[in-house]
Amino acid sequence: MANPWAGEVAIVIDGQRRKMKLTLGALAELEAGLKTGSLVGLVERFEAGDFSTRDVLALIVAGLRGGGWSGAAPDLIAADIEGGMLAAARAAAELLARAFTLPERA
Repeated sequence: MANPWAGEVAIVIDGQRRKMKLTLGALAELEAGLKTGSLVGLVERFEAGDFSTRDVLALIVAGLRGGGWSGAAPDLIAADIEGGMLAAARAAAELLARAFTLPERA
């Protein structure tokens, strides 16, 4: 189970529930791999709804790596993400938001 207070987000890939988290190292790796702009630009693209599939994939890979996964983007090319692209985009946006804000109390 993902812990929102720790910035974690769950995603199901190939039927396996995985935990994603944007650690400082994962954020640095993400920023280094961005083709354009910075983390601020990435946040702005998500806030405006102007993100790309490359942005979603980069966030998911960074989050998985921050959660302990040792794979890379090519490992996800044929992967089945439960809920498809829409679920992947939601998880990426939630992951980015949790990295920079505290969750609201229930």
